[in-house]
Amino acid sequence: MERSHQKIGVYTTMTTNPSNTLQQYEVIADITHRMLDQARSNHWGKVIELSQHYIQAVEHLKDINQMDLSERLARRQLLTRILEDDAEIRQLAMPELRRLGHLLGDMKRQQNVVQAYCSPTFSA
Repeated sequence: MERSHQKIGVYTTMTTNPSNTLQQYEVIADITHRMLDQARSNHWGKVIELSQHYIQAVEHLKDINQMDLSERLARRQLLTRILEDDAEIRQLAMPELRRLGHLLGDMKRQQNVVQAYCSPTFSA
């Protein structure tokens, strides 16, 4: 059977038969686990970088062949792992997003104060 390999960053995708489809899910599960590790370490730039690999890997699942029962069960386990990692990444990201929101709000208030007190006044 012909195999199609495509390199996505450091990840190779294979989507020509059901076992290759499972391998693709394993690639995705590995990416999400790495994203989770980076999120736990507060390395948000790496999370964003890995999310691009994640999106590309998921795109390759569009041409999936039929799988037998054991492969579907294995896929279910991988999907569960992927979703659990994704949920924890989101949970870890929320405090950081709130902190960034507060920083942006503070910067906007400071900008308004500077504009109010430092803007040129014109005499009529």
